[in-house]
Order: sequence, then structure tokens, then C-alpha cells
Amino acid sequence: MVKDERNKGILLSVLAALLWSTGGLLVKLLPQDAFTILFYRSLYTSLFFLLYFGKKAFKINKRSVLSACFYAPLLLCFVSSTKMTTAANAIFLQSTGVAYVLLLEPLLLKTKLLKIDILTVILSFVGMALFLIDGFEMSATNPGIYIAMLSGLALAGILISQKSNTFEYQTGGIFLGNIFVVLITSPWFFSNPLPTFQENAMLLFLGFVQLGLGFLLFTYGQKYITAIEGALISLLEPLFNPLWVMIGYGEVPGFLPMTGGLIIIGALVVRLLYLRRLKLQAARL
Repeated sequence: MVKDERNKGILLSVLAALLWSTGGLLVKLLPQDAFTILFYRSLYTSLFFLLYFGKKAFKINKRSVLSACFYAPLLLCFVSSTKMTTAANAIFLQSTGVAYVLLLEPLLLKTKLLKIDILTVILSFVGMALFLIDGFEMSATNPGIYIAMLSGLALAGILISQKSNTFEYQTGGIFLGNIFVVLITSPWFFSNPLPTFQENAMLLFLGFVQLGLGFLLFTYGQKYITAIEGALISLLEPLFNPLWVMIGYGEVPGFLPMTGGLIIIGALVVRLLYLRRLKLQAARL
């Protein structure tokens, strides 16, 4: 029974990560600008939350508001950077948010900074440096690299603020963040024509399935697996995101960004496996 529940948790979490990974391709395929896409995507995600969670979506405290203040910039930066630079740049640089968490968490949440954390941070910033080297020439006219880096900071903020909040208020923070995005991007909705049927179908997928259902599957999956397993599975998103874009859009990332991205993801995987080994050793004592 326990094994079946764990397998269920793994399956749900893998499906969630794969759904999240489709975001880059759809953002690339849609002809609308980033903020118009963001309006529809967050509008549909908000509707999904209302339909599924009902009154629970409005369960908000001060930390939920703080989470929303990080989640909205995360969405804004990710979609904008995906439009402005390669999907690989956008998603890999967003993943550096975990490195910022490792630096900030001991200060804010009074956790212990391990040697493996320091190594992970160093390798993550080495990977980030490769992105900057590759994008240096275009950075003056195309700030997509820097916007992607800001999404990493926003990701760190949402991870820390959600972790410091109780579970019952975490959904409200994500719901409110999407409402913030709808309000911020509404001028683009009013100044642009309505999407075609096909475009609206992709926008519906982004809101209801990629974000909404992805959040739901991952949340339920975490009930049956360990936090380390969940974190490892979530790394499927940055690995598959540029792959779908390459297959469906023909965008091939450069050598330096791919190398930097693999260094970042590799460092995170090694850290998680190392922590899992420590946990297993402690359990045997």
C-alpha cells in the first residue's frame, strides 16, 4: 500500500513537471507579446483555482500576500525572457533561484548552511557566468538574459515565502499572484485584438493545464513522496522545456548556455542525492 502511494506520488509529480515544461514552447508559438500572453494565462489559471479550490483560494494571510508579490514577478519575468531570449536561457537561469535560496534560507529561516550548499551555489554561479559570456554582445539591445536572472531571484522569494507559510495558505498566495498579473497586464488586453480560436486554445492550455493542473498534480504528488524526491522530479522541467522548444519551434540553444544549464542542474541533482544519502545514513543509526 505504501509502495503504491509512493508510485502514485512519483507519477503525479512527473506529470506536473512535464506539464510545466510545455510553457516555453507555447509562449514561443503564440504571436502575442509577453504581457498579452500573461494576461490570458493568469486569467485562466485564476478561473481554474476558483473552480477547483473555491473558497480555499481566498484563504490568505500576510505571508500569502508576500508570496504573491514574488510569484507575480516570477511569471512576468519568465514569459518576458522566454520571448526575448532562448527558452533554455529563460528556464536555466530561473533555476538559479534554488542557489539564492541556499544563501538566504540560513539568514531568514535560521537553517544550517552545509558545505554541499556552498559548492552548489558556486557551481550555479559558474553556470550563470557562461550565460552572461554568451549573451554579453546582445545584452545592450536585448536584456532577456538579465530578466531571466531576475526570475531566479523571484523564484527564490516564492520558495522561501511559501516554505515559511502554513500549507492551508499557500494556495491563496499562488491564486493572488495570478490576480496581480491579470491586473498588471490588463492594459495589453484592452489594447490588442482578441486571440483566434487556435491561439485561445493554447492560452487555455497554458492557464488551465500547464499552470493550474500542473500545480494541482504536484501538490498532491508531494503528499506521497519525500521532499528530496519531489525536488529531483521538478528538475525535469528545465531539462524538457528547451527540448520541446527545439522539437516544436526549431530553436537550438548555444553551446555555452547549454553547458551552463547542465552545470546548474547537475549541481542541484548532486546536492539532492548527497542529502538523500545523509538522510539514509542517519536513519540507520
